[in-house]
Amino acid sequence: MNRVKSEEIFSKSCTVMPGGVSSPARAFGHVGCNPLVVERGEGAYLYDVDGNRYVDYVLSWGPLVLGHGHPAVLDALSFQGERGVSFGALCEAEVELAEYITGLFPSIDMVRFVNSGTEAAMSALRLARAFTRKEKVIKFSGCYHGHVDSLLVKAGSGVLSLGLPDSPGVPSSVAADTLLAQYNNIGSVEEIFAANRGQIAAVIVEPIVGNSGFIKPQGEFLEELRQITEREGALLIFDEVMTGFRVHPVGAQLLYGITPDLTMLGKVIGGGLNVAAYGGREDIMKLVAPSGPVYQAGTLSGNPLGMRVGLATLREWHKTGVFETAANYASRLAEAISDIARSNGVALVADNEGTMFGYFFSEKPIVTCEDAAESDLERFRKFFAGMFERGVYFAQSQFEAGFVSASHNDETFQKTVSALEEVFPLL
Repeated sequence: MNRVKSEEIFSKSCTVMPGGVSSPARAFGHVGCNPLVVERGEGAYLYDVDGNRYVDYVLSWGPLVLGHGHPAVLDALSFQGERGVSFGALCEAEVELAEYITGLFPSIDMVRFVNSGTEAAMSALRLARAFTRKEKVIKFSGCYHGHVDSLLVKAGSGVLSLGLPDSPGVPSSVAADTLLAQYNNIGSVEEIFAANRGQIAAVIVEPIVGNSGFIKPQGEFLEELRQITEREGALLIFDEVMTGFRVHPVGAQLLYGITPDLTMLGKVIGGGLNVAAYGGREDIMKLVAPSGPVYQAGTLSGNPLGMRVGLATLREWHKTGVFETAANYASRLAEAISDIARSNGVALVADNEGTMFGYFFSEKPIVTCEDAAESDLERFRKFFAGMFERGVYFAQSQFEAGFVSASHNDETFQKTVSALEEVFPLL
């Protein structure tokens, strides 16, 4: 596959941006090649600057549930672009999207828009500490909630991919109030509460982990988290930046029947633009300024362009059968990966929930971040490279989930299966 122009552009990029990228997840170094340099997207495909075409299972790391260049999204961009892309003031679309979200989530009475999942996490934790008048927070090893200083402790995703320890530049005093538990190990949570009685403001969790690969909750794990936080007077924060509208037409909390106190959303609610949000019970959210004393602000928060595109995306996604068709594709894909691996004697576990999927080169089930770290990363590297060379773009990290869109179809499925059948015998 010719990638001459891509290599030239990446070489220039390295002279003006650290590592040549604006986000570590876009780097390909750990899989032994240089990054994809995209020219355009169309439906379920990406095209690089050399004209190569790839079936896209990354989808901008999740937001593009409709695929690239969906007519409803383009219409929303055009409509709002002609009227203005930013006002720094309240707009009607902002209210409409807020009403749409609060109408879908029983746990969300009020919502505040921000620009990224990182901002949503930072703001939700500040709010939780103010509401409970406590300072400590429990997070789970391998869960990633953006690059908030206090949460860059045993974070997953790019941190794991690059083999980095907790990030330099984070003062120990800032991280001291972040307590680490093990995902799917409720005993570790109980131990932390027992050792820090009356001091814990919140537990923050990805209900399904997407930043250590794809890991589902086991047994009654989420239900027990809800019970413990209620008992101890701590808030339960669901980070649904990734799972929101992906694992269920609304979110993981409806899939599992759990009501968190605060919810973080992102990715899909902006349809590919930089939109995120946090929301929850009215008595908590009314502490946010200007209603209350907890300050949080953002010049571009609730910008009309993002609001229009988010609304258009969600309305299309919730049309009859759209989510279900994409979820069925993801299920077929996970099954195909598993079956073809097995037929070639390759140890692998694969699964999906809704339109998210994941796989690990492992002989045992993956239920914790520690399990994920023990998977066969060298075999993953060979697999990624082989699929990429054949025009199928999976996430370039074993520690990232994959995604399916409404634009994936029988053609993309057959192309993927053909590539799988060629690559697995080589592993």
